Amino acid sequence: MRPDWSPLKARVSNRMARHFCISPFRLRNRGPMVSFTFDDTPKSAAAVGVPILEAYDARATFYVAGGLVDKWSGHWDGISGDEIVTLHRQGHEIACHTFSHTRTTDLDAATLAAEIEDNRRYLRGLDPSIRIENFAYPYGLGSVLRKGQLGKIFHSSRGIIPGVNAGVADLQFLRATPLINRDIDRDGIDRMFDEAVASNGWLIFYSHDVAAEPSPYGCTPSLLRHALDAASRRNVEILSVAQALRSAGA
Repeated sequence: MRPDWSPLKARVSNRMARHFCISPFRLRNRGPMVSFTFDDTPKSAAAVGVPILEAYDARATFYVAGGLVDKWSGHWDGISGDEIVTLHRQGHEIACHTFSHTRTTDLDAATLAAEIEDNRRYLRGLDPSIRIENFAYPYGLGSVLRKGQLGKIFHSSRGIIPGVNAGVADLQFLRATPLINRDIDRDGIDRMFDEAVASNGWLIFYSHDVAAEPSPYGCTPSLLRHALDAASRRNVEILSVAQALRSAGA
């Protein structure tokens, strides 16, 4: 790690990552798509969120940091190893954060490689059939120095810059919109879906916990249902990140 890391450096690196080391890919999806993703994987995302998703025959992507499993975050209880295996066997995608949830802006190339290998080893130790193909930047902070490295390991890396991925997308800095009660309301969700339909794009939502009284980083069950209803009303296909990439020809 770099002991001189600062929030300013992280913000500068994140901004640079949006414009440099771009991995352009022309999406070739036949129709608009949406992916629901959950970071850090609180227990409630599985216990409360998954039954709601599966009622719509939807599968989500869960970006897991192995070092957070079964731990209290300060806002939620972390998912257990057994619950990760259950998600995987139910057809949800298990994807990758850094193992310790350290920001990529804090890591040199060797340390990032070790973090990813630790996460891969942990998840495959739970079930050898788990394949982690996609990554999300912890805290949403991309690193221009690590972006190229990640592109050699993962099919995609997801940030938290809102918007719809349409036309030519940067696979190593995918846009994602918060499905978080303090950041978006039902009208905002509807507008994002309308944009996805108009652009034949790929809308990615990210959240954390799913609870009647969510953390500042999560959503209520009703907001999740509204987003799923919005997709259903517009015939927007609901896919995991891995499924959406395949549908787009990546």
